Amino acid sequence: MNTFDTDPTAHADPTAPTGPGGPVSTLYVRFLLEPMYEALLPQLVDLLGEFTPQVEALPPDAALLDVRGARRYFGRNAVELAALIRVRALALYGVECAIGAGPGPMLARMAARGAAPGVTRAVPEGPDGVREFLAERPVGELPGIGRAAARTLCEYGLDSLGKVAAAPLSTLQRLVGARAGRELREKARGIDRTRVVPNSAARSLAAERPFPRDELDPFRHRRALLSGAEELGIRMRGEDQVCRALTLTVRYADRSTTVRTRALPEPTAHSTALTTAAYRMYEALGLQRARVRAIGLRAEGLGPAERAAHQLTFDPADEKARRIEEVADRAREKFGPGAIVPGTLAA
Repeated sequence: MNTFDTDPTAHADPTAPTGPGGPVSTLYVRFLLEPMYEALLPQLVDLLGEFTPQVEALPPDAALLDVRGARRYFGRNAVELAALIRVRALALYGVECAIGAGPGPMLARMAARGAAPGVTRAVPEGPDGVREFLAERPVGELPGIGRAAARTLCEYGLDSLGKVAAAPLSTLQRLVGARAGRELREKARGIDRTRVVPNSAARSLAAERPFPRDELDPFRHRRALLSGAEELGIRMRGEDQVCRALTLTVRYADRSTTVRTRALPEPTAHSTALTTAAYRMYEALGLQRARVRAIGLRAEGLGPAERAAHQLTFDPADEKARRIEEVADRAREKFGPGAIVPGTLAA
């Protein structure tokens, strides 16, 4: 019998929730890209598109793939397809990747979290395998669970997904709310209602500032934001581009991450505007004595500067800052990138 005709998921409804016992059919691919090479992501997404059209780009360095149809076409299971993807990414672009495989996007993401470079980590198939995979994992690892909700659950002894899955629904709803409690219980039991949504990888630029040790000082956090915004502004102006949105990524000592994205009032490459947006996102996080390992900024929705309109403000300070920025850019072009830096960064 032809094995291609025996795949029960080949014609499954892609919008249906993934049950805890489904076959491994989703890959989460995280490319190990340095920030300066994140512009490669669109090309890497095109590579993934050679395996399946169901590819969801997750800038700056990852993608989700639904490989149900690809398994039938290539006659390989998800883990074998992951090995092919890794070999091609290395051969064509010299990029290594870590891959998680699972029945749906949620479990694939969680599997990738513990995957080492060059390794595919797969969630065991079947309800028992999924239950065992989830049982001892910290509740904070569940996608969509914020730090505050995770802290609340831990305070009541629900510090693992196995305990959350066994808890009464009414208890979870009292702790985190009716809808959130219902979703939390489903996820802890391996029921995934998300799906791969095909899209394209918008080009972006990123600047990351790691700290030599876990940093508690908000002044140093803001200094890192200023430095990153300055770098992004200089790089975009050098390429005659502007961005439409800014993403802030904060990595903590416990390896957890907070990501926030804000649309800008207008497309810009103006360092002052980028810095202001970055400061506002940081302040909105309300970090108190947070041990921060790294802070990153990413300019998204890049487009040509010639097509961007600037709203006149009649603010002499803004116009003066822009003129100074133009002069500083010319000085950097002539004498090097370190010729002129903000006074805060010169210390």
